[in-house]
Amino acid sequence: MADPSGKAEGAFRTIGEVAAELGLPQHILRYWETRFPQLRPLQRAGNRRYYRPADVALARRIDRLLNHEGYTMRGVQKLLAQGDSSEPAQALPAAIPAATPAVQPSVEALIAIRSVLADALAEDQRVHI
Repeated sequence: MADPSGKAEGAFRTIGEVAAELGLPQHILRYWETRFPQLRPLQRAGNRRYYRPADVALARRIDRLLNHEGYTMRGVQKLLAQGDSSEPAQALPAAIPAATPAVQPSVEALIAIRSVLADALAEDQRVHI
C-alpha cells in the first residue's frame, strides 16, 4: 500500500516528512532523539536524518502517548524502556482497570463540554474587562 506522500510503505522518510505527518516541528523529533534512545534514525552526510519505517512507527507511538494520551516524558521513557510492544492499557497495574467503553466519554460529549468551557471563559473575560 502506498503512503499519502507518494513513497512506498517501506521507504525511508526525511525528518521533514515525518514531522509533517505527525504535525510537529522538526526540532521536537530531534529533541525526542536525545530523550528516547530507541529512536535512532540513520544520519548521512551533513547530519541528514532518514527514518526507517520502524522509526516512524516509534515516533507515532511517542506522539500518541505524549500528546494524545497524556503521558509525561518520563512515563513514556519508562514504558519504552520496558521493551514490550504492548499497549499502555496492558501496562497498567492490575489495581487500575482499563476504562470500559461504557465509561469512556464520546467525542461529541467532550466537544460539548469544551464548547461550554470556552463560552464560560469568554464570558469571564468580558466581565473582567
